[in-house]
Amino acid sequence: MQHKKHWEQVYFTKSTDSVSWYQEHAGRSLRFVHETDLPESASIIDVGGGASTLVDDLLGEGYSSVTVLELSAAALSAAKTRLGERAESVTWIEANITDVTLPAGAYDVWHDRAVFHFLTTTEERRAYIATLMRALKPDGHVIIATFADDGPIQCSGLPVMRYSPSRLHAEFGSAFTLLKQEREEHQTPSGAVQKFIYCYFRRV
Repeated sequence: MQHKKHWEQVYFTKSTDSVSWYQEHAGRSLRFVHETDLPESASIIDVGGGASTLVDDLLGEGYSSVTVLELSAAALSAAKTRLGERAESVTWIEANITDVTLPAGAYDVWHDRAVFHFLTTTEERRAYIATLMRALKPDGHVIIATFADDGPIQCSGLPVMRYSPSRLHAEFGSAFTLLKQEREEHQTPSGAVQKFIYCYFRRV
């Protein structure tokens, strides 16, 4: 899956606003965070946050406990530079989500836009979900976006998995209730269209 060397090369050779997954604002993700109805003190982790601007918007709205986990040091550096002094209020974790040890029961909200679909083996997906189960609070919220079942078959030169909402729910299992699902047609900086699904789960 996510080989560190590959992603470092991506972020060293491309500006953060030219990669295919770039969004000026992660508006849909932010809206799902709002739908949790959690206070601004809620603990939120953005898995594979990279140079995403979600952290900017969360801080701008007063969320005070935000963690960004990312494999690429270059991506984290770009995000920190963009945020300036505000970066000091964020917890930054440079790690691979399939082998990191996160604190138990630490997070109210687990957000992932486009990491899970890079997990192309059963072992990787099991490791990811085991980490999620350990780190998420018992009544926690999970917001996951992946390529839709009619979306791209690869991204950034790597193969990906594609999902329908029901198939994604099946991966996470009966420990989660699917509360909402949406489709998105994301326009890349180059003008291409990528079809995503967003699923909002609640741990039961």
